[in-house]
Amino acid sequence: MRGQPTETLPGTGPESDHTGGEPDHTGGEPDLTHHGDAEVGPGLVDLAVNVRRDAMPDWLADPITAALGDLAAYPDPGPARAAVAARHARPPAEVLLTAGAAEGFVLLARALRGVRRPVVVHPQFTEPEAALRAAGHQVERVLLDADDDFRLDPARVPADADLVMIGNPTNPTSVLHPAGDLAALARPGRVLVVDEAFADTTVAPGVAGEPESLAARRDLPGLLVVRSLTKTWGLAGLRIGYLLGEAPLLERLAAAQPLWAVSTPALAAASACATPVAVEAERAIAARLAADRDHLVARLSALPGVRVAGRPASAFVLVHVPNAADVRLALRRRGWAVRRGDTFPGLGPDWLRIAVRDPATTDAFAEVLAQILEA
Repeated sequence: MRGQPTETLPGTGPESDHTGGEPDHTGGEPDLTHHGDAEVGPGLVDLAVNVRRDAMPDWLADPITAALGDLAAYPDPGPARAAVAARHARPPAEVLLTAGAAEGFVLLARALRGVRRPVVVHPQFTEPEAALRAAGHQVERVLLDADDDFRLDPARVPADADLVMIGNPTNPTSVLHPAGDLAALARPGRVLVVDEAFADTTVAPGVAGEPESLAARRDLPGLLVVRSLTKTWGLAGLRIGYLLGEAPLLERLAAAQPLWAVSTPALAAASACATPVAVEAERAIAARLAADRDHLVARLSALPGVRVAGRPASAFVLVHVPNAADVRLALRRRGWAVRRGDTFPGLGPDWLRIAVRDPATTDAFAEVLAQILEA
């Protein structure tokens, strides 16, 4: 697989399987519209969605609740924009608030219709490519190698690509690419989009903040960092995210955005999550997550036939399991939902993504999985 060429992909994939049922392995295009929420259902323990579900702290819940009393007024993004900018040591003009990270990908696809050679590095979150294709772009893929733990080789990206999209840490592989490798992709005439939706889930020894994040880098031409508040703070239903980048680029994206795209409660959440109190809490959560992830990796690695991909760094792990499609369905019958891997370009039917949960949940899951594999 190393040295695998890029592939050009016009058109769209098949319709999403929202039942969590038997996946299609007939050799067609991966379903870019399939997401983990389609895997969950009544009576299932959710290991398919990467959203933390702990109780919301008062410093976050109170401003959101208070904002409900001000819904008669149109949303004012100014204070939240300033708060996010301060967190990342940027001027407000270098912040664009969005209705979740997904809106950011749509804005990019619509505002940058003039790009000639857009490239998406896979496996990764499929919405960036889906948005590009929906806007009529001819997308090329760079497929990273499972045998190399899905690590990025910047030389694999075509030199004349004028739009490059990559996740860090990457969903679904949980790989955290070195910041230097990502920075090597930046150059004049190119927009480099780094999806950092899970950056707040990462930790590293001796690093006070988010390791390998480019969110505060203002020296890289064309860099656009995509952020989400969905994962750590359990705000998937509120839809709040933001983009960080050069002001002229953000102005182009803002021109494609509807008026008042971000609601008043979502703006309140953005302001609250940018405070020092929030950042400190976020770092503590990431540290606990790392311990829970280590426990999950240890339990999975002890199972025969299960291979954990690389060194997971985020709120989920990717595993290779023979006959994973059948294993996934057997897990559903036993009350467990995990994320199928075949809808991610570069993976196939023998991959599953598993969310990190508390050790007790992990132990119960590992026992069920062991029984299925032994059957």
